[in-house]
Amino acid sequence: MKILIVSDTHKMNDNYFRVLKKQKPDMVIHCGDAEGSEYALTQAADCPVQIVLGNNDFFSDLPRELMLDIGPYKVWVVHGHNYYVSMGNEVLKREAVAREADIVMYGHTHRPVVDKDKNVTAINPGSLSYPRQEGHKPSYIIMELDKENKLHFSIEYLDSVR
Repeated sequence: MKILIVSDTHKMNDNYFRVLKKQKPDMVIHCGDAEGSEYALTQAADCPVQIVLGNNDFFSDLPRELMLDIGPYKVWVVHGHNYYVSMGNEVLKREAVAREADIVMYGHTHRPVVDKDKNVTAINPGSLSYPRQEGHKPSYIIMELDKENKLHFSIEYLDSVR
């Protein structure tokens, strides 16, 4: 199973559409700040799409967070701004452990992260629209669940913004 994880598209969806076409995922998870383009993001995908509320998703009825079962893994999806992720992901990881999540997916910082430790894996796909990491390349994460139910994460980058 191939899962595309994105965040912080901020209604600038061209890169998202490019990535969908390239990756052809089995599922999409958006970690917030779609800014009213939920319908377009969902309709463009040929697979289930899960989107959570971000701090810029005003007047939206998106859920603040989701708990998903993906294979044998419990996945908590949240934007992260209510867990101080701009200062690091330790608070978020402690909360994920308390919720018995194996993986927490978040956004908000616009910086990609795959942070595995013995208790939880925290991942942030960065931003496809407004990247803030060194090099400022739009980013996303591909999470693959293989036949043995082992997880593989890869941070992917787009070379140019169109």
